[in-house]
Formats: sequence, C-alpha cells, structure tokens
Amino acid sequence: MFSHVSTGTGSRYALTRIAPRLVALLAMLCGSAACLAAPSAKPSTVPVRHVFVIMLENESYAVTFGPNSLAPYLAHELPKQGALLPNYYGIGHYSLDNYIAMISGQAPNPATQDDCTTYSEFVATAKPDANGQVPGTGCVYPKSVRSLANQLTDARLSWKAYMEDMGADPSRESATCGHVAIGADDPTRHATPKDQYAAKHNPFVYFHSIIDDTKYCDTHVVNLQHLTNDLAHINTTPNYVYITPNLCNDGHDAPCKNGDPGGLISADAFLRTWVPRILNSPAFKKDGLLVITFDEGTDSTSCCNEKGLPGGPQPGQSGPGGGQIGAVMLSPFIAPGTTSTVEYNHYSLLRSIENFFGLPHLGYAGDNSLHTLGSDVFTAHPTSSK
Repeated sequence: MFSHVSTGTGSRYALTRIAPRLVALLAMLCGSAACLAAPSAKPSTVPVRHVFVIMLENESYAVTFGPNSLAPYLAHELPKQGALLPNYYGIGHYSLDNYIAMISGQAPNPATQDDCTTYSEFVATAKPDANGQVPGTGCVYPKSVRSLANQLTDARLSWKAYMEDMGADPSRESATCGHVAIGADDPTRHATPKDQYAAKHNPFVYFHSIIDDTKYCDTHVVNLQHLTNDLAHINTTPNYVYITPNLCNDGHDAPCKNGDPGGLISADAFLRTWVPRILNSPAFKKDGLLVITFDEGTDSTSCCNEKGLPGGPQPGQSGPGGGQIGAVMLSPFIAPGTTSTVEYNHYSLLRSIENFFGLPHLGYAGDNSLHTLGSDVFTAHPTSSK
C-alpha cells in the first residue's frame, strides 16, 4: 500500500566522518562526545513555513486506522496522499493536558489532567526545573510560562486558532477568545444542541500570556468560520493554524447533542470538508504541512522516554502516557504513500514546529532525545535534522 517506508530515526550528525582528533578536541571543550549530538534550535532544512494542525478526540490507532475504520477518508484515503505515522502517541489523559503539552511542553498537573472543570489559576509550588517544567497545579498558567503562540509572535510570525462553534451561544462564551472568568465553573465542558464548543480543547485560553491582552487574544483565537477567507491568500494565512472541531466533529461525543452521529463518522465528514480547502490553499501548496492527529488514545502507553511533572501525577493516570493514536501528515514535501514507524508524541511535534521556525524549545520539547520530523516523513525533499 505504501511506496516509501522508513524505520530510521531522522538525520544525525555524521560524527564518523570527522577526523578523530577533531572529535576528541570538541569533546574536551564541551565535556563529552555525547554533547556533539545535541544541536541548538535552528530552522529545518525542509522549508515548511505554514503548519496546519487538526486535533481530533479520544481514539486508538487500532480503531481509527483499522481495516473496518468508521473514518475511511482519514484511515485509508489521506495516507495515500501523504504520510502515515502509526507510532504517534498522546502524552496523557484526559484531554486538556495533551492540548497544553502540544503548545507549551508542560506536563500534566492534577487540574489539567482533570480537564479543568473550574477555570482556576495555576499555583506554582516550586521554581521551573532544568526541563522548563513548573511544578504545581491549576489551569491558567502565569505570564512567565510561554507558549508556541508567544514564540511565534516574538519572532514576527503569524498564528491563529480556529475553534468551531465558539460563540454559538453568547451566554456561555464569546465568539473570540472564549473562556469563563477565572475561578468560575466551566459549562463548555458539556455540549448543548446549540453550542458544542469546549474550552478544554482550546489550549490557548489557558495562558495569561495570551488572554491578558484582550485585543491580542480576540484577533488570534477565533471561530472556525474565519478560516475560509484566511486561506484565500498566502499573506492572510497564518504561519501556524490550529483547528479544533466542535465536540461532535472532533469525535468526542457520540451521538451528538444536535442529532449527528459523532465519533469517527462525524470526524471523517469534517475532514472531507476542510482538508481539501487546506490542500487547495496557496499557502499549503507553497510550503505547507498539515498534521491530523488525536489528543489521546484509550490506554496509558507512551513512547519517547516521556516524563511526568516533577512531584505530579503519572501523565496517563494509570500509566506513563496517553496511548498510541497515530497521525497523518500531508505536504508538498511528502511523497504520497509514505509511512514511518519512528516514534513521536505531542512533545516531538512541538519540537519539530519550533525547528521549522527557528524557535527555542519549550518544556519537554527541549529533550534532545526526541525524534523530530525528518527524512522518514519528508520523502519528497531534503530532510531536517533533530
């Protein structure tokens, strides 16, 4: 089925080609030869400049991509157009901790692991550790905790998060930067027939570095309806596009409050509508990468030497991770029918995106042992390195 198969781990420094005396000298300067394999953040050699992420909900790789999948477009048609990554893992349970990890590198704390039923302040219990992890618990991180969104803004790059149904019921949340007041119970964790937006699937409203600037948040965290016009031109398409379907179309609910089937059936229908719009956009055609994955699976397995929050819970509650979920990626730099058995998780994806844009690595995305998207995925173009 797949014409390109790779089990490699991405590009590495070719130390064996360096003269032994030079290796010894460099090792002496940095303390050990091992430090030679840990490059600093730099732009990827694959010229991806527009990243599109679609987040779906709560399904294992075996169910989503099995022969009898209820999402045949995702499971069978899209991998033929791009790359299938079967060994892509979530980092925890339940939902919110995965979303936050994907844009900040912060591991689950007790509140985010419980999906923040109350929109509470994060209270730190210690200073950040060497991995950028902030011990403590709570939902809305202080301004000192940065996100990928802040990094992109600082680098004068653009981003937007597109949330389906946000603002459909103005009595629950605004149509931009939708969240309740600090300390309030969050009614959006449950869908209604009129409004199926969930703040717990919108990680951007859990950072004071975003929500405290009302104009900034309102112009960057918007309803999905804005995406169609933004895709029309390269200069109106953000460098980073984050798409969250509503609780029905992301597969979370089944059946849905509006009468739709939900689950993988509705998720597949959502993708059939939006993926062609993205693939036909000028920005994607020029230098785009579309990532379709899930927040978590149905078990607590992990990959990639995943670690938890110091003093915090196991990321997967009953285990070390969020389970095997898989991912599909499409890009002009990916040959159709590619598959890779390399292991990735949400921290790996964050690290990869930071590399595309030459950004430093946040939190656990700074783990140099993580694989980043390389020659195993970008089979139609020279590869990036770790």
